[in-house]
Amino acid sequence: MQTKITLIINNPKTPESFEHHVPALLTLAKDLPELIRVESAKVWPKEDCTPTPAHRTLDLYFPNYESASRAVATPQAGAFFEKLSAAGGTFTGLFSKLDAH
Repeated sequence: MQTKITLIINNPKTPESFEHHVPALLTLAKDLPELIRVESAKVWPKEDCTPTPAHRTLDLYFPNYESASRAVATPQAGAFFEKLSAAGGTFTGLFSKLDAH
């Protein structure tokens, strides 16, 4: 069953600086072995101008749970997470089984 890793990236201290790193982060994410596709999204500002619950999401799709688990244990994942940390990105990670429709 296809597996999606979702990274919910918290609001960084300097959003503009973090956004400067996004292209490099996406390039590193695309190097993960067995990756099927990547989706990246920036959270819309709230209408009442209060802080958003998160800054950005990143979805990484894999053929199955095992391939997703292997991918996050690779040197490529190490480079990705190192860059994410250096950019000031803290996050919550979720492994999810995609429902068949």
